[in-house]
Amino acid sequence: MSSNHESSLTPSMFDVDYSSWNVRYKVIAAGFIFYCAVFLLCHVVSVCFSQTYYSLSAKEKVFWDLAATRAVFGIHSAIAGLWALLVDPVISADKVTTQQNWSWFTLLIATGFFLFENVALHGSNLVFRTFDVPLVIHHFFAFAGFSGAVIWDTIGHYLPMVTLLLEMSTPFTCVSWMLLKAGLAKTVFWKANQWLMIHMFHCRMVLTYHMWWVSWCHWDVISGNIVLPVRVLFFTGLALLTFILNPVWTHKKTMQLLNPVDWNFGNKPAPENGPSAKQDGQLPKKKAE
Repeated sequence: MSSNHESSLTPSMFDVDYSSWNVRYKVIAAGFIFYCAVFLLCHVVSVCFSQTYYSLSAKEKVFWDLAATRAVFGIHSAIAGLWALLVDPVISADKVTTQQNWSWFTLLIATGFFLFENVALHGSNLVFRTFDVPLVIHHFFAFAGFSGAVIWDTIGHYLPMVTLLLEMSTPFTCVSWMLLKAGLAKTVFWKANQWLMIHMFHCRMVLTYHMWWVSWCHWDVISGNIVLPVRVLFFTGLALLTFILNPVWTHKKTMQLLNPVDWNFGNKPAPENGPSAKQDGQLPKKKAE
């Protein structure tokens, strides 16, 4: 289920029969279980070592753990995306039909992650009675799109791998939010990370333009080799990302640099001297001098 020109540099751990649905299910399940474990590990480590985490509400703790899990996935995705974009000569030569063993592995692990993300998101929404429409839409298209690439398995993996590169902003988002909750939003490190994060969001926008250009240049092959449901999912999701989600998120992150607030939780002002007091939900009061 991969190109005969598989790179000799690709580790042998990727060399399994991806045409077998049994193998696919196992790798998807491995991705789901791995990121569940990352989520739980973050909770345990934070409980043991983070005063900030201890001071957060239950909903904020879940968001903290999810942010860390997304950061881990973001690192994996950025490596895979850059490998497809800049390194692998086979997968970049034929951007519509070529597959590699390493890209199959990444595709299945990503599908497991997006399954975890949807379970965590909807579970959190039910428990805390919230509904983040942009995030729900984003996660739906991510899971549906990657599931479609698994089911209709003649699809090339260049565009899915480059799509994963959009996750390059998540490690910076994680660091930004954690430092903001820790009361470090006025530090040079937080501001530098915020600048890098904003730059990553601009890179995301450039990357979506690249995906439109690749699709335009290879439209005849795409329309002949990719079934209509997958095309509808991909281009609807790409349009939403290009014209709505990316611009909105880039704007919010830029405004956050100028005015550090937690817009994930009702634009709460960032604590200035460490974790906020949780007894009355207000910012900690200064002691009388």
